[in-house]
Amino acid sequence: MRGKFITFEGIDGAGKSTHIDWVADRLRARADIAGVVTTREPGGTSLGEDLRQILLHRKMHLETEALLMFAARREHIAEVIAPALERGKWVISDRFTDATFAYQGGGRGLATDRLEVLEGWVQCGLQPDLTLLFDVPLETASARLAAARTPDKFEAESRAFFQRTRDEYLRRAAQSPQRFRVIDATRSIADIRDELEKILATI
Repeated sequence: MRGKFITFEGIDGAGKSTHIDWVADRLRARADIAGVVTTREPGGTSLGEDLRQILLHRKMHLETEALLMFAARREHIAEVIAPALERGKWVISDRFTDATFAYQGGGRGLATDRLEVLEGWVQCGLQPDLTLLFDVPLETASARLAAARTPDKFEAESRAFFQRTRDEYLRRAAQSPQRFRVIDATRSIADIRDELEKILATI
């Protein structure tokens, strides 16, 4: 039986990464799951991690950025995601294609139809079974980022950029309510995990 593919999404500072290992551990405790793989984008493979460093720290043309994102994703799907799903394992990824539509599309303004062409070519129909969108107001995200590490290229973007990115995430969630679950990530970790527990019980 094919495994399930779960993605975690949200603007920088939403707190999504805080919950990935917890969700993975909850799923590993289930007798009906053959195993759980956690991964991330950009990255997840040796080549993907090299591309991640370029993407997060080098300035480049907008379209070059999108192409590199999808190049890393193609490798990620071929080397990690698809093989794990075929073996019946569940895959949890910290970001996937929704992030590209939100950041490069919404944030940077790259035409959606161009991204859709790349998505179709690279993913060959692969879509997450469940996408958890951790949503916070920009003020909350900014405060969290200010207290964290030195920002990368994306984390250092303008408030307007993050507003456009958040808006695009929410637009995509509204378009695909059967796949997305929007999490109010301003709440306590305990409250968020209570909600995650209920969501996991449905899949």
